[in-house]
Amino acid sequence: MRVIAFHNLKGGVGKTAAAVNIAYLAGQSGVPTLLWDLDAQGAASWYLGKEPDTVGEKASRLIKGKTPVGRMITTSDYSNLDLILAHPSFRNLDVRLDQDGGKHALRKWLAPLSESYGLVVLDCPPSLSRLAEQILETADHVFVPTIPTWLSLNSWEQLLEFAKDKKLGPEKLHPFLSMVDRRKRIHQQILGADSGQLPSRLRGFIPYASDVEKMGEARCPVELIRSNSPAAHAYRLLWKEIRKIART
Repeated sequence: MRVIAFHNLKGGVGKTAAAVNIAYLAGQSGVPTLLWDLDAQGAASWYLGKEPDTVGEKASRLIKGKTPVGRMITTSDYSNLDLILAHPSFRNLDVRLDQDGGKHALRKWLAPLSESYGLVVLDCPPSLSRLAEQILETADHVFVPTIPTWLSLNSWEQLLEFAKDKKLGPEKLHPFLSMVDRRKRIHQQILGADSGQLPSRLRGFIPYASDVEKMGEARCPVELIRSNSPAAHAYRLLWKEIRKIART
């Protein structure tokens, strides 16, 4: 089983859209996939037509070992794709991990799932926190959507330094350009530049597109909104590249 995460310390960069579309494409490729919506806002759950769980098992019970992670899994409407829905208590995960000494907790929670899944996709809340540390520790690869602006590039550098300082495998971080608008000069400049500022940048990038924004209304992956759109094509190319890196 491989574990990948989509993470950025900034919100609004296309992180959840990428997580949902890649998880969907993985499942459609025949890879048994679990998507864990770790963000209490529940955007990934919403995009896949589900409501965030408000009555299920709380994070505190998971951390204390009173609830196995398997009990939190629900099926999606798509083949080979299961979910752990967002829960309001996930906003307290950082506090709970500190209070209850949850060292290596995320890795331990996921370990039993290797018999059922070939890929686990983590959609992560935007932060540099105890949970972020565990995500970087546990994931085999972390994919970082980065808008082609200088401020977003600075956020990438902060995440990279965080991984280095914590000795959490900065080499597993893979940025990719997201929400690329070719009408903007700075976007063209960064898209066309060499990989000096983003040395491990993926070749694939996601355009700024209305079909991605429509995910919130249609509540399904871009592939099912318009499969011949540039955005759908971009996610397919991104999945192909991610699959090669993650060796799923």
